[in-house]
This record gives sequence, structure tokens and C-alpha cells, in this order.
Amino acid sequence: MADILARAAHYIDNGVYEGAGLINRPTTELSEVGDGVALIEAFSHVVAFRSGDGLVLFDTSLEAFAGGVLTSLRRWTDEPVTHVCYTHGHADHVGGTGAILCEACERGHTRPKVVAHENVSPRFRRYELTNGYNFTINARQFAPATELRMGAGADNKDGPPAPRRFGPDPWVDPDTTFREAMSLRAGDLTFQLNHAIGETDDHLWAWIPEHKAICSGDFVTWVFPNAGNPQKIQRYPLEWAKALRDMAAKEPELLLPAHGLPIEGKARIAEVLDTIATALETLVSQSLEMMNNGARFDDILHGVKLPSHFMDKPYLKPVYDEPEFILHNVWRLYGGWYDGNPARLKPAPDARVAQEMVQLAGGIGPVIARARMLAEAGTEEEMRLACHLAEAAALAEPDNRDAHAARADIYGARRHAELSLMSKGIFGWAERESRLKSGVNDA
Repeated sequence: MADILARAAHYIDNGVYEGAGLINRPTTELSEVGDGVALIEAFSHVVAFRSGDGLVLFDTSLEAFAGGVLTSLRRWTDEPVTHVCYTHGHADHVGGTGAILCEACERGHTRPKVVAHENVSPRFRRYELTNGYNFTINARQFAPATELRMGAGADNKDGPPAPRRFGPDPWVDPDTTFREAMSLRAGDLTFQLNHAIGETDDHLWAWIPEHKAICSGDFVTWVFPNAGNPQKIQRYPLEWAKALRDMAAKEPELLLPAHGLPIEGKARIAEVLDTIATALETLVSQSLEMMNNGARFDDILHGVKLPSHFMDKPYLKPVYDEPEFILHNVWRLYGGWYDGNPARLKPAPDARVAQEMVQLAGGIGPVIARARMLAEAGTEEEMRLACHLAEAAALAEPDNRDAHAARADIYGARRHAELSLMSKGIFGWAERESRLKSGVNDA
């Protein structure tokens, strides 16, 4: 048994969590997890099957990881790659395809066929239309503080502007697409490709009956499902849960996710799939019940709570996305963008509201003082209020250094208190933004 299978079993069976670094490891190391089945750990994993007629790959990871992925793959086998299947069109799943196609050309092999859902190519076109936006939000979500990622790169007087490219160059479109389902035969293996929506609208998961294995893509990631993500387009939590239940119905004995550890054992996999599905279904059902009873979104946001025993699971830690964010997507999917507060139907500009608030408080000084007082109290509720006041102060007087110093300190404290990468990224971005404006750039 491969070490990663044993570790997965240990974590799940004993409820042990030793940190994300031991679960998601972008090492480009290859582990053989079955007879002719390998998983290469990268930013997103690459799963490889020996078919008897070459290799079938699921995903190709980020462009920057392609060299390491190919090195590990070639230590395992020299067989040509015949097929590349995209689980979905996110950059960390398709970025290495160009390198794989180039390697095939250099070795004199037939060009691998690229297979995906029909919505993958439209996704790539959308990314091209919104390149700058996606560069910015991914920098905010993932990147440490640098001048480039704060937007200063375009005005760099010491050299040429740094590139602001999001994703591989170019995006490699699929050759073969399908809508609902597709059966792919390669050598001795059958790959039953199934479309389902969840994190994206172009996702597939695959059942490989000869191995009783499932390639689950991002439907299983060993973190709380990325069905909220405040900076990305619509996600589908209830449909995500259905896909997990459809996988469970196959009674798989090997689960191969695109992030985190592979899982072995029918009962263990069934438990994981059921628990993740139930967590998503719980959030949706509670939200819809309140919506049907006339609640505003604010009532749902602060009223729907997922039982803590879900987050106690080692594969459901809210270290990337978090349940609160998923509520936004539930509302957006079923209720539209109006949140039930009539003042926000046609609102005044944020800065104008902030100026009015500061005037009513008797000036910016009392607002800053109150924001700091709330932040020092340290409770989550008071920290949320502190952020509102700090934001209002900076909006009311955007050149006020004291306002930005308070804003930076408060968002910095908020960042340290958060668990999810998304919250840390956004609060950290705000902190650095105001640290620069305050004249004290020591973030």
C-alpha cells in the first residue's frame, strides 16, 4: 500500500488532522496507488492510468509544475500519453497540457487527444476576456505582499512592466467534448466520463470500472468544498452534493481526488462522500427554508450554522473556502442579487454613506477610536463591526493616514484570526493597501 493511502486511512479512521501541509503537498512526487495507477502530487494532482495502449492522464496541473510532473511520470514509465482528460477548466488543472503536447512531439509520439466537457472552451474564452480581473483576484487570493501584486508593476520606473497574464499561454482547448456523459475506451480500460456541476459548470468525474476507481476532480479536495469563493462566479452546492452521491452509488474502492490524498476502501470512501454531501445539503436546506419564510439575506448569513461535527472531519476543515461564503452562492442562485434590504436596491455611493457616518460621529477621530476599541475587544462580532468603521473612515477621507493606519491594523488582526485562505487573502490585501497609504509599510 502506498504511503499516501495509509496516511489517508489513518486520518479518516481516527479523525486526525495534522495540518494542510501533510494533506495537500505540491511536491510533484509520484505514488503508485494501484496496479498501473499513479498519482502525482502537484498544485493540483495528475492521475495517470496505464491502459495497455499508452497513458491516460486526468489533469495536467499548473503550467509551472509541468516539468516536475513529466520528470516524475517518466521515472515511472516511458509509455506515450494517448489521452488527457480535463476534470474542469481551471488553470491549475489544465496549465501543464502544452508541455505534455510538446513532449509528445519531441518523442515522435502521436499527439495526445484532449477530452473535456463542452463548457471548457467557453471558460477559456471568458478567461481571455477577463484576464486582468482574474490576475488581480488570484493575486489577492493566493499571493504574499509584493509591489507587483499590489498593482504597482504597471508603473515600475526601474524596468518594464511585469506581465499580468492569468493562466497558461495559450490555453489548450479540448479536441473531443461531450455534454452529459461519454464512454472512452483506451487499451484495456474503460473511462466513463460524467458531467456534473458543482465548483464549475464544466466539471466531469470519471468511473473506471476495471479498477473500481473514481477520478473526482475538485468534488473532493480534503478541505471544505470550494462552493462559496467570494471572488468567483456562481457555484452549485446542491448539485455538488448530488454528484458525490452519484459517485457513492458506484461503490468505488479507490478515490482519486485532484487535491489531497487518495482514499482506499469502499466503506471509507462512502463515509467521506456522504459526509461532504450532507454538509452541503444542510447549508442549502436551511437557507431555502429561511428564504421561503421571507428572510432577508442578512438573516440567513447570520442565522444558518453548520453543526461543528462536520468541520471536525480532517477532510472538511475550512482552510480554503468556508460555509459562510457558500450561503452567498445559495442566495445568488435561488434569489438573485437583491438581498432584501431596500436601501441597497439603489444605494448611495459607499464613500458618501461613509462621509455621512463620520459627520454624525463628530469627525473621523471618534470613528477611528471606536474602531480600534472594538478591535481590541477581540470577539468575532466586535471585529466585524470594527472593520465596518475602519472601512468607513478610509472611504470618508481616503488621504487620511490615521484612518489607513487603523484600517491596516484592524484588517491585519482580522487576517491573523481567520482560518480560510480566502479570508486571509482578502483581509491581507486590504491591510497592505492601507499600510502603503498610511506611510508605514511594515506588513
